[in-house]
Amino acid sequence: MEVNNQEKQFSAKAKHDFKLIRAAVEKNDGKAYAELMQIYKKPVYHVVLKMVRNPDDAEDLTIEAFAKAFRNLHKFNPEFAFSTWLFRIATNNCIDFIRKNKIKTMSIDSAIKIDNGDEITIDFRDQNLNPQESAIKNQKIEIMQHVVSRLPDKYQRLVTLRYFDELSYEEIAQELKAPLGTVKAQLHRARELLYDMVKNKKEII
Repeated sequence: MEVNNQEKQFSAKAKHDFKLIRAAVEKNDGKAYAELMQIYKKPVYHVVLKMVRNPDDAEDLTIEAFAKAFRNLHKFNPEFAFSTWLFRIATNNCIDFIRKNKIKTMSIDSAIKIDNGDEITIDFRDQNLNPQESAIKNQKIEIMQHVVSRLPDKYQRLVTLRYFDELSYEEIAQELKAPLGTVKAQLHRARELLYDMVKNKKEII
C-alpha cells in the first residue's frame, strides 16, 4: 500500500486505519489485523445482516469478508477510506451469496449507509466472475485451514462441513445425526472462538 497526500483529507479515525493497514502489510503485524477486525466486526455484520436477513448466514459472510479483505490488503488504495473498501467487499460477497442461493432479500436498488456516512448502492454484477472474485472460495478455505487446527476437536468436523464442504445447517444436522439447534449453537460457538483468536492477538492471517 502506498501512502499519498490525499490521506490528509481523511478523519482521525480513517488515518488510524491507514496506520494499522501499513503495519499489517509492511510488518505482517498480527495486532494490526486484530484491531481492524475488532473495529469493524460489528458494523460489517450489521450491513451483511441487512442484506441476507439471516443471523447465521450473516456471521459466516462476515468472516468471509474479513478473510478476503485481509488477503487483499496489499491492494488497498488509500485514496479511499478503508471502511468504504471493506464494506464494498462485504456487500459484493453477499451479492454472490444471494445469487448462488437465490434467496429473497432487499431491493437491488437499495443503498446501505455505513459508519462514515457514505452510502453503498447494491449492484448486481454479471454472472461471470472475474479472477479475483472467483478466488474468494479459495481464500476462505486457506484462512479456515489455517485456524481450524486450533479449534477444539468437537468443533473441527462442524467447521469442515460448513466452511469447506459448504453444507447447509440442515445438511450438517443430517450428516451428523444431530439436532438442528445443536448444530447451530455449536457453530456459533466455533465462530466465537475464531473471533477470540483475533481479539487475543493470536495471529491467524
